[in-house]
Amino acid sequence: MKLDLKQILKPSYFGYFLVGAFALAGAIATGTNQSQVRYLERQTQTAFFNLRGNVAPPDNIVILAIDEDSLRQGEFYDPKKRPYLDPFRTVPLKRTIYAQVIAKVLDAGAKAVGVDVFFVTPSVHGPAVDAELQKTLDKYGDRVVLAAQYKLSQTAEATSIQLSAPDAIFKLKPTSLGLVTFTRDVTGNVHNFGTQIDPSSGLRVIPTFADAILKAAKIEYAKPKGNSIYFYGTGNTWLNARQQAPIYYVVDPENWKNQLIGEGKFFKDKIVLIGATAPSMQDIQNTAFGSMPGVEIHANAIAALMNDRSLADLIPDPKGQGLLIFGLVGILGLALSRIKRPFLQFGIVLIVAGAWLGASYYCFTYANLILPTAVPVIALGLSGLSLLVTGGIEIYIENLKAQKDKRLLRKAFERYVAPTIVEEIVSNAENFRDFLEGKTIKAAVLFSDIRGFTTLSSRVPAPKLVPQLNVYLGGMVDAITEYQGTIDKFIGDAVMAEFGSPVSRGEEIDAMNAIYAALNMRKVLSELRLAWQQEGKIPFSNGIGINYGEVMVGNIGSPSRLEYAVIGDTVNVASRVEGMTKDLGTDILITEALYEIVKDKVEVEDFGNHQLKGRVGEIHLYGLIGLKGDSRELYQQVQLDLKRHMAVINVLKDGKLPT
Repeated sequence: MKLDLKQILKPSYFGYFLVGAFALAGAIATGTNQSQVRYLERQTQTAFFNLRGNVAPPDNIVILAIDEDSLRQGEFYDPKKRPYLDPFRTVPLKRTIYAQVIAKVLDAGAKAVGVDVFFVTPSVHGPAVDAELQKTLDKYGDRVVLAAQYKLSQTAEATSIQLSAPDAIFKLKPTSLGLVTFTRDVTGNVHNFGTQIDPSSGLRVIPTFADAILKAAKIEYAKPKGNSIYFYGTGNTWLNARQQAPIYYVVDPENWKNQLIGEGKFFKDKIVLIGATAPSMQDIQNTAFGSMPGVEIHANAIAALMNDRSLADLIPDPKGQGLLIFGLVGILGLALSRIKRPFLQFGIVLIVAGAWLGASYYCFTYANLILPTAVPVIALGLSGLSLLVTGGIEIYIENLKAQKDKRLLRKAFERYVAPTIVEEIVSNAENFRDFLEGKTIKAAVLFSDIRGFTTLSSRVPAPKLVPQLNVYLGGMVDAITEYQGTIDKFIGDAVMAEFGSPVSRGEEIDAMNAIYAALNMRKVLSELRLAWQQEGKIPFSNGIGINYGEVMVGNIGSPSRLEYAVIGDTVNVASRVEGMTKDLGTDILITEALYEIVKDKVEVEDFGNHQLKGRVGEIHLYGLIGLKGDSRELYQQVQLDLKRHMAVINVLKDGKLPT
């Protein structure tokens, strides 16, 4: 297939190239798992969380918060009235509080307790405090999970990873440790479940805090489909759901009885998490759903695992995601190439981008599936803008070209065609462009010439003859254009015109317009003759020849001088027929080709067959008398005037001036 370079260089094709480029760039960036792509996608997921808003967390997870209110309870310590507030007199809190709380909530029916507080060094309050906590762990240790973490240790020689865990101080059950650290992603936020240890790393394998808690509570759960946490809400979601209470409520008899649903029923069959929510404890983390305390992140992670609501990539492999993006944007680009309206293209792209965004949000919120969103939506948006801009530029260029074509058409026709026809041509410039480039049509061709003008020009001074000639030509032009004729050219005193070019009204109408114009020319010339006689000027007489047939039309000439014209045998015959008016002594002759079209409407004189100069074969000619039913008076007067005119010309040829 032959490539059209003009088509390829159109701005719209550059727009399609950009669509392909955006599709490919998005696919490559996603397929190679670029950090910028991961950042955009994570930010999109954050936006989805915020758009969704908070949802009710599961009611079998509660938080005992080390909040600012609890930290201030030491101010109210009284050894007689409120001795139970003794552990709150210092920061960090005495570990006896944890021993008391663990025992009370487990005795109240809690399934398991997780303590998101590090006990990695002996208590600053003395060994007796640790001993009390150890007794509690000895009794309830299989239902208690303590916090542990791996920490990087930097020395001059090397970097090492060390376990920071309470089993260096306390004797613990094997299942009593859980890693509380989270790996931050490229956004600096927590999106994924806690850090997991690769067994091949040589490090001690410790489960995540969420895994350890669920095992301690003896709750079975399915293997998560993905590694991203389904967050139930922003910080304080558990507090707003009334599933969070200050830790001091447990040791305060009045609050234990009244605030915790009577003697601790608040904890019945629940997982209890103990952790800091007070900002002063510096455990506020940035997450996919905004800032929240570390203990609340664990609550979200536990809830997501327990209820099988982890978020998973629909297509885990980045290369597969890249292919999806390339297919989505690329196929849309191919489909849009069939639509040539840039605003419609842009609208479709916006609809597709919006639909993809909506589908991604639906999958994320209701199916717990993550679709590539940011990159395809950006690629679609850029593609739509590219098509809109390049398509707009192309429309602008085409409009400029159309305006140029209209100016060219107007310039080609306005001097020779009736104004109404010029406007029709200009308003349909695309259809008439072929006429300038060249086309074969059918039309009536009219030639008119002043009898004896050569003789007149040699005897009458130019200052007198030229103004009279201009008046004559003006009258003839008006008579022709009145009937939608096109003035092709002036050849001295001769006029050439067409009917049916560049605008055809149909064969019969075009032919009759030529007849009407010729009769109109006869009438106008008769009126001019009377005026000239009164002015003492030599009146003109003319001959008119009309033929009908195929002609070639177009802008003809050299590159520096082009004119709209018709050429062909029909034109040559019309010119020769006009010349025959001298030999046959009449003013208007038409050919048989024209007569056969108009014979029902005109009255003629049959002049029979005649041989035309320079042409093989004879042509049947008819003298036009007038329309059927019209008076012959003007016709007869014109024939008489023609004889008188020729007599004057003959006198002038003899070198005499007529009196």
